[in-house]
Amino acid sequence: MYNRRKVVVSLLTAALLLGGTWTSPSIARAEQQPKSKNLIILIGDGMGLSQVAAARTYLRTQFDIEHLNMDDYFIGQATTYAAHGHDADSGTAVSGVITDSSAAATAFASGTKTYNAAVGVTNENVSVPLASIIEAAKLAGKATGLVSTTRLTHATPAAFAAHVRNRTNENAIASQLLESGVDVMLSGGKRQFVSKDEGGERTDRSILSDFEKKGYKLVQNREGLLNLEASPDQKVLGLFSDYFMPYVLDRQNEHPSLEEMTKKTLELLAADKEGFVVMIEGGRIDMASHANDFPTMIQEVLELDRAIGVAMDFAKTDQNTSVIVTADHETGGLALGRDSVYEMNTDLWDTQANSHEYYYTDFIKLKNHEEIREIARKNNGITNLTDEEAEYILHGKENSEYLGAIGRYNRVIAKRMSISWSGYGHTATDVGIWAYGPIADLVKGHIDNTDIAQASSNVLGINLDASNASLRSKYLYPEFIISKDGKVVFPARELAEFFGADVQYSKSTKVVSLHLYGKHVDINLNTLTIDTGEVPVLSDTAELKSGLLYLTLEVFEKLVGQDMEWDTLSERIVVK
Repeated sequence: MYNRRKVVVSLLTAALLLGGTWTSPSIARAEQQPKSKNLIILIGDGMGLSQVAAARTYLRTQFDIEHLNMDDYFIGQATTYAAHGHDADSGTAVSGVITDSSAAATAFASGTKTYNAAVGVTNENVSVPLASIIEAAKLAGKATGLVSTTRLTHATPAAFAAHVRNRTNENAIASQLLESGVDVMLSGGKRQFVSKDEGGERTDRSILSDFEKKGYKLVQNREGLLNLEASPDQKVLGLFSDYFMPYVLDRQNEHPSLEEMTKKTLELLAADKEGFVVMIEGGRIDMASHANDFPTMIQEVLELDRAIGVAMDFAKTDQNTSVIVTADHETGGLALGRDSVYEMNTDLWDTQANSHEYYYTDFIKLKNHEEIREIARKNNGITNLTDEEAEYILHGKENSEYLGAIGRYNRVIAKRMSISWSGYGHTATDVGIWAYGPIADLVKGHIDNTDIAQASSNVLGINLDASNASLRSKYLYPEFIISKDGKVVFPARELAEFFGADVQYSKSTKVVSLHLYGKHVDINLNTLTIDTGEVPVLSDTAELKSGLLYLTLEVFEKLVGQDMEWDTLSERIVVK
């Protein structure tokens, strides 16, 4: 938990001292001398050590290749647990030992644990933003980049350049990416940057034209990306699919590979004389593992490994670049082996033609065993699917949370391949750390994922505190509800105490009193009358829900003496 006194000073005093503007880039530089000019961070989403071992075993058994590109740089492991959190309504745990991608990405981007679903904000009822190493680098005058095979507004890239209480608020993340000024952004997810008109036809939302007005060159296919020429101050927004980037097994020629996106991004960013920081994510390892789609997962790990090879080659040539590779968590509980048999059927690991996603529509329409056998024959080269296996796929009681028959099909295929999955979700196992350059000395052995942000800060000579102060002088992320008359209202005690106010309640008069710096606000709970020392007014600025008092922002403005407004899209308070 953050020291509230420091946060109040940052939010109010810093807002006045800095005039609500970014601090000088020179302030963002730490006292220590930088050890590297550039930093490349590569993330394998869902890539546990079993996923890595599976990819290596695939290369050895199929192509007689003994090692992955990343193998020479393995230096340790990291814990991944998130901060504890409960659902406010049910009281059930939603966050703790097992992390989600947004909490993990926030941890290694900012150096602070937070709750699952949080993107770049602290784990509190009244949260403050957590600056990432990308934001600190931008403030220090470096070029920055985000690359992913998911979508640009997905949890991991979002945690490096956006701040929302819930990762599902992807329209806000898209808007904040525009504000972030990140120089090169390549991924899928165009749907978050466009909308539909009244007739249902897709139309470019103003945010894309806003990117162009800010100097971004828009590219939407592989050819457009590969033809880009590097130049100083070049800004690029590449959106190569409406949703996620297709899996490697399904990808068409118009979609660039992660290897190609990595190579072009490094070429573009290297044109900046001040250096750069980039985060590159192999994001679909996680999704294939969620679906228990083992052959698809292997191809996604291998694609990330090829991108790692590009990054390492760049760093070795440049001689002024640090590279770190890790994962946010493991997904699926993968075990290489099963049923006490000391062998695996690796012959089947290379026969799959397409991913589970390719056959999604077919699985929805499945009616009989023969249709299942046809998919098994076409996609996996299996011609002897049994009646028992087909019936389990069609009507089995086991059900993945969103894949149904596909999940059961992949379980059958996994058994045929002599591997096993413990489930369809994340696990709490440690993840690997691979590194090259000066940063390697800072992340050796057994570390926590938050140590990666500190190591990144140290190796670049950049101070995260300056970026935190800048963000917190402008933004605040409190919990809120919508009142009966449609107003946004905030928990009175939590927000008032956050601002440093003294909160008192009189049982006899049913009055809640808020006191701060000689000012006061009294709320009569019987009449919901607000008294600020002026004429009492029966107001719609207060509401009681489940015995808790909520107030509109204007009440806190009067108490604090600071102009603030509510940003509906990003669900945050903006300090003017």
